[in-house]
Amino acid sequence: MIRRWFYVLIALTIALPLLPSHAKADEAFTGPTFRRGMWRFVRTLDIVRNVNNKIKYRLVHREMTRCVDPTHAMKATFSSAPIGTCVSDRAEKVGNKYTFAHRCDYMGAVSTVITVNSEDAYTEVNEINVGEHPRTDMVIAQRIGDCQNESAQNPLGPSVPSLPH
Repeated sequence: MIRRWFYVLIALTIALPLLPSHAKADEAFTGPTFRRGMWRFVRTLDIVRNVNNKIKYRLVHREMTRCVDPTHAMKATFSSAPIGTCVSDRAEKVGNKYTFAHRCDYMGAVSTVITVNSEDAYTEVNEINVGEHPRTDMVIAQRIGDCQNESAQNPLGPSVPSLPH
């Protein structure tokens, strides 16, 4: 009987660390954290048409204000799973910058730099150098206040009309 309990104890000791848990997922996250609230996001997408002269054209300039917790998005960015044959590098942190030399994204393989100004502001720059026209996708995020209603409980809360230009 003692021998059987001994084997059960050994099996549990080996198996428990392998079981998924939310606490482990949060412990594994080593990226930046931000405060939940009303955030303003400004996204631009530029394309380089003439690589030698560095002539850029702005394809997208979009502003959005939402009640969110950006830490949820950061957890997804930092835990990028392989996409096909693309395997993401781990982020390297130097000062307030997190750099992914190679990260798998819906856009393909990208180089990503996230600069954290505070728990209320960050900038994310994604550079794509695949194809004949390199692209730069940049998001500037700034917390502008508290959420006005209960939608703050939903990390992907409803969109609010864009701010005037």
